[in-house]
Amino acid sequence: MEINYLNLQKAAFEGVGAYDIPLLSPETFTDCELIGFNQAKTCKERGNKAVHFFLYDYQFERIWNRPDAYVDMLKQFKCIFSPDFSVYCDYPRALQIYNHYRKHWIGAYMQINGISVIPTIGWSNEDSFEWCFDGEPKGSAVAVSSVGTQKNKQAKELFMNGYKEMLERLEPTQILFYGKVPSEIKDDRVINMSAFQERFRKK
Repeated sequence: MEINYLNLQKAAFEGVGAYDIPLLSPETFTDCELIGFNQAKTCKERGNKAVHFFLYDYQFERIWNRPDAYVDMLKQFKCIFSPDFSVYCDYPRALQIYNHYRKHWIGAYMQINGISVIPTIGWSNEDSFEWCFDGEPKGSAVAVSSVGTQKNKQAKELFMNGYKEMLERLEPTQILFYGKVPSEIKDDRVINMSAFQERFRKK
């Protein structure tokens, strides 16, 4: 039985920042349908679809535990988003950083295996700005989720603070928005994935 030492026997990437976060390469998003990772295995027509991980963590924990089991399948899709392991504000700081590292290790591993990976950007509160953008490429398409972030004033403020920080630090070329786009955001770079999906289905 293969012993998996946190995937370090598979690949050790030169990291950036205080926590050696693997650096992702910039990518460009082109028109395609978006499906969740939980649908990928049963999906029949994969060539013009992208795979997202805006799901409960337990639904994609397996890609961290057995990454090689999913490489060949994910190669058949147009692109994937890097796994959105949770960095909730009430999580211990060490766990938030670990989940950020895991997101980047999986993203980098898929990239070296020939898979196009759109960086998923996530943050918690302002303290996370010290590390949550480490490993993210500048001048790339990025994916963000607003799901659950607009339910009250504090949650919305945390989201907008991180969003503005992301724009300043990463200068993204495209912003793929999963969930409702806040009314304050007026930006030609934004692609509302919900609206985009509706247009795609009508083609």
